[in-house]
Amino acid sequence: MGVLQDKVCVVTGAAGSIGLASIRKFLAEGAKVMLVDRTEDGLRQAVEGLPADRVAWRVGDVRESASVREFIEAAVARFGLIDVLFSNAGNSGVIAPLEEYPEEVFDDVYRVHVRGGFLVCKYGIPKMNDGGSVIITSSVAGLRGDRGVYAYITAKHAQVGLMRCMAKEGAARKIRVNTLHPGPTQNAFQDDIEERLTKVIHQDAGKFFDDMIPLGRHATPDEIAACALFLASPQSSYVTGSLLVADGGMSA
Repeated sequence: MGVLQDKVCVVTGAAGSIGLASIRKFLAEGAKVMLVDRTEDGLRQAVEGLPADRVAWRVGDVRESASVREFIEAAVARFGLIDVLFSNAGNSGVIAPLEEYPEEVFDDVYRVHVRGGFLVCKYGIPKMNDGGSVIITSSVAGLRGDRGVYAYITAKHAQVGLMRCMAKEGAARKIRVNTLHPGPTQNAFQDDIEERLTKVIHQDAGKFFDDMIPLGRHATPDEIAACALFLASPQSSYVTGSLLVADGGMSA
């Protein structure tokens, strides 16, 4: 039997590389998974090859409470009470000087990461079994500051505060709540960031990041997913209110 045998998992940002890599690991360990993302096309591609009897999907927007309530209820109706809630949806915003930073971009990034994480937990935790696990994907950006990354870095720091509050409240039901902090990862999300950053710093942003990382390279989605599996599983039974950092030493 797998470490997540018959456990019910809800994963937002499911069509992205870290979400999908985590889902595959959860399924390999016996889980049942509700995949949530913003586009039907992305979700249909994500579920290809996954076991149909243990997978369901819903188009959802974590910024909207009605949407969150709907996919939480759909997960419970299909599989039963939730054991693992993985709040993984994200967007990156822009890189710009403070006086030029678009207010609407700041607001939207905050709504996805912070309001989104709040809503997923507000409506998801009451539908969880006691002893479950909540994972919120933050970032190495939640541990440092950099010029021009006002929305993303602020939101990623705020997720840590959100996690710490919920860890205190969830402990009465033995529900663990932790944040996961990936460093630069080989995926389309990071490629987009680096393409834009290259134009700002006038050098290759991929190499720029690798030079900052003691291990000298980006993570793979599977490496970050292995950390998510640890937090989802009973192997982390005494871990709550914690920051699991997987950044190759970048924040050391």
